[in-house]
Amino acid sequence: MKHLSIALCGGLLLAMPARAADVAPELWDRPRSAQAVMAQPAVRQAVLSLQSRSDARLQIVHGTRPEAQLQAEELRAWLVALAVEGARLQLRADPAAATIRLELVD
Repeated sequence: MKHLSIALCGGLLLAMPARAADVAPELWDRPRSAQAVMAQPAVRQAVLSLQSRSDARLQIVHGTRPEAQLQAEELRAWLVALAVEGARLQLRADPAAATIRLELVD
């Protein structure tokens, strides 16, 4: 199984095979909208990559704190509202995750 992690780090889009990267925590510091979510380069690139690979899934990796789970669920809901197929989105708790990570999984 191949993994490709995509995230926003310091304003740069990172795509790293078999490694995880974090979504900028600033996403959660303000009210979200569909436009704000898709304006995040990490989210936009993850969705584009997911759409170009019919067999891939997008894992939303989150910490075990209740707030982290709520953030992951909210991001998943935004993606579904933006026409990403819900069956291709998975939440995964990781006790080591400090923030939300997006992982494209084949």
